[in-house]
Amino acid sequence: MPKTRARNSAEAPTTPVQAVRDCADALSRAAAECCRQHDRVARLHAKSDIDEELKVGSEACDQCHDALRTFASAYERTAADVHPTGSDEEWWHRANALWLASREYLRRNGGCDQASRALKEHGPDRLDSLHMEYELEASALLALKQAADAYQQNRPAAA
Repeated sequence: MPKTRARNSAEAPTTPVQAVRDCADALSRAAAECCRQHDRVARLHAKSDIDEELKVGSEACDQCHDALRTFASAYERTAADVHPTGSDEEWWHRANALWLASREYLRRNGGCDQASRALKEHGPDRLDSLHMEYELEASALLALKQAADAYQQNRPAAA
């Protein structure tokens, strides 16, 4: 059973910088899990012919996308009016890069979904554009992984 974190009423209130850092930490964990699930589903597609297993893997990816979207929005709201300085500046820059990579990945993922649904005609020009969308999504996923790794190198406590 997981342990719950009890807040001590005598603790100092959370500062705006701490709130941004907490949101960035959650965003980095969601991004890392999203990348991990995509790697897992890629391995499943290479090894499994069981439709149910592939469906469950795809649903896990969808849940990770929802979590990534939630934490990207939370980071955006929390960090909108905060500009850390000094020793907090480096993680903040990496958190902003992670946020941008998250937004780009979610945009590319949505573009692939729309392109796949819109594919009713199977002409070579449509398949080329669909292939391009999938390549752009893969590139955005790699950028997300790199941004999450960079953030977690700077903030190992976030992982």
